[in-house]
This record gives sequence, C-alpha cells and structure tokens, in this order.
Amino acid sequence: MKQLTQQIIEFYEKLSSWEHAVVKGSELSPGQIHAIEIIGHEQSLRMKELAEKLGITTGSLTVMVDKLEQKGLLRRQPHESDRRSYLIELTAAGREHFVSHHEYHLQLTEEITSVLTPQETSALGEILAKLIKQM
Repeated sequence: MKQLTQQIIEFYEKLSSWEHAVVKGSELSPGQIHAIEIIGHEQSLRMKELAEKLGITTGSLTVMVDKLEQKGLLRRQPHESDRRSYLIELTAAGREHFVSHHEYHLQLTEEITSVLTPQETSALGEILAKLIKQM
C-alpha cells in the first residue's frame, strides 16, 4: 500500500506540473482553466453545481467567475425556472480556450497511454471510473 500511495502522489504531482506548464502563458490559473473545462463539457451549469465539481465554495467561485467574466470568457445567464439562480456559460472566447485546452488533455492522454496495450487502456479507464465514483 505504501508504494501505491507514493505512485499516486507522484502521478498527481506530474499531472499538476504539466497543468501549470500548459496554462503558464495563458494568463489563467489552473483553477480558472478547470472551470472553463468543466463548463465546456457541460455547456452551462448553476454556480452551486460548478462549485461542487471544482471542490470549492460558492464564495470562492463567485470571485473566480467575476474575473473570468471580466476577461470575457464566461457569462452569467438568468436561470429560466429559478429567478434566484444563474447559469454560467462560456463566451466565444471562452469556448476557444476550452477547445485549445481540451486538445492538450487529449494529447496528454495519448502520451500517457502510448505505453499501454488496448486492454490495459480499457482497464485503466474502468479503474479510474471506479475511483472517481468512490471519491
């Protein structure tokens, strides 16, 4: 178990370093690009839903959304059925960031899995799905 713990930590550190390197020249923080990535996949989310997916408070998210809105990457839209709630959507510029960053993720996945057989890649996907569900 000790070796597995060390491997998970090392894997996380490598992913984190990669993520910081990718966003370095974009004037966005890793947290901001993660918000853009999540919204890009979901199309629109309520603030509460986005905060949960990012693992942050709605107060912290409000600050982040304000900054991304000022940069022209996100917009708040009133929710159709809940007047107290807003949906967060990407602008065209935000979608460009999403597409570009998502391409980096696809390339990273190809690099990581290039040493695996198709069966190992499939097994990795199944294992990650179980772990994500557990978390």
